[in-house]
Amino acid sequence: MPGDQSSLRLYRQGLRGTTSPGYGGTRLCGMTIDPRSHTPVYVQLADILREQIEAGELAPGSALPSEARMTQEYGVGREAVRMSISLLRSEGLVNTVRGHGSYVRELPQRRQVEVPPGGSVIARMPSGRERRVMQLDEGVPVLEIRDAKGDIEVMAGDEVELTRPPD
Repeated sequence: MPGDQSSLRLYRQGLRGTTSPGYGGTRLCGMTIDPRSHTPVYVQLADILREQIEAGELAPGSALPSEARMTQEYGVGREAVRMSISLLRSEGLVNTVRGHGSYVRELPQRRQVEVPPGGSVIARMPSGRERRVMQLDEGVPVLEIRDAKGDIEVMAGDEVELTRPPD
């Protein structure tokens, strides 16, 4: 069907615009959720929510729509909604408070940290212990900053902006 290819092409290109009617998907926010796409429905929903967050339509601290509302509005199942929120949580974009819902994560104020001459930086996901001790939200990486002597300092990746000393 021509509508299927047109809708899929618009989705993959991330373009806003109209799609051909009758393709069997749900059109919202200028993007389409197509259940026949090779892209899983939960990824398509996460893409829509991510776009709304990045565009400021869902501001830091604001609540995401409830699971029930998203299933109705986007025409997807509850499991797809939960998986899309889990994906956004793993990316550090949202927090979920059990019994209260999911919220757009507020980014902390960043401080500048200078990488010492001869030093190196490794970004990685924290261990469970590091997450608890450093009180990191899910999806937030840590940075291992190693100086020339080999000493390592571990910092929350969303709290620092790395700089190099001037040449």
